[in-house]
Amino acid sequence: MACCLIISLYTRPRDWFIMADALELTRLIKEKALNMGFSGIAIAKATFMDEEARRLEDWLNQGYHGTMAYMENHFDLRTDPNKLVPGAKSVISLMYNYYTPDLPKAMDDDGPKVSMYALGTDYHKVVRKKLKNLFQYIQQLAGSVEGRVFVDSAPVMERDWARRSGLGWVGKNTLLISPSKGSWYFLGEIILDLTLNYDLPIKDHCGTCKRCIEACPTQAISPEGYLMDGSKCISYLTIELKDEIPKEFAGKMDSWIFGCDVCQQVCPWNRFSTPHSEPSFNASPELLNMGPDDWNALQEESFNKVFGHTPVKRTGLNGIQRNLRFIKEGR
Repeated sequence: MACCLIISLYTRPRDWFIMADALELTRLIKEKALNMGFSGIAIAKATFMDEEARRLEDWLNQGYHGTMAYMENHFDLRTDPNKLVPGAKSVISLMYNYYTPDLPKAMDDDGPKVSMYALGTDYHKVVRKKLKNLFQYIQQLAGSVEGRVFVDSAPVMERDWARRSGLGWVGKNTLLISPSKGSWYFLGEIILDLTLNYDLPIKDHCGTCKRCIEACPTQAISPEGYLMDGSKCISYLTIELKDEIPKEFAGKMDSWIFGCDVCQQVCPWNRFSTPHSEPSFNASPELLNMGPDDWNALQEESFNKVFGHTPVKRTGLNGIQRNLRFIKEGR
């Protein structure tokens, strides 16, 4: 009997051993990621994104990207992972929680509002470092592996890869939603030339709900959902747009001066959100205690002190002052 078992093992096809290795590697990688603080991890096969390419092309043709001309660049890189990592076989998608109930005082008083993701240290630095450490771990496990890590820093369609891997579905608000965790998460990816065990997409659970569509202050989400006119989104208007904000949006900004969280605030799936455990994402005491008058009194020195390490620095003081003026004039 033992002899037969040995013979059967040695006569198994080579793919069986590759599959067994992939299963164990995948288990170890997922275990390590969760131990490092990631809230979720799933893996998709690295293939050309045909359906997503057609959808992106249509979105661009309708001008929904506004002045974000960079969205038109590197179309082939966005849709073909092999253009980013030659020989790519796997796309690992990861989630990192940033939800916090501790918001600046001004937001309680209908004062200036800042998107939750921008309250603490710039997530690009925090998540990228963790992704690099995870990739190094993978190289230690698997030997010679080529790959790259991404955190909103290259033409990677992160929500679509996360959807393909089964981390969640892309909801009517066009954000990735996890059925057990909600949507207050940063996404990151590792694309590598290593075969792993692949996960499957999950079902859309938005159903007939239209809360995000009805709550959007600028009606940026299409009536049926799943389509965002980026040129109307408050996040675009307060961050990406470098010109003056069009007057048609006066009185519709809901006091947001950097980003907007409305479609996440009203999403019923975010009832499952739990506070993050990443100290770097905690807002500074100075920011938490800022009232409306403090915002209006900001000078270059105080702006750099409070926001120099956060995503808010992207707009600079001039951008924040423009947004403050627009909100004030619209009241």
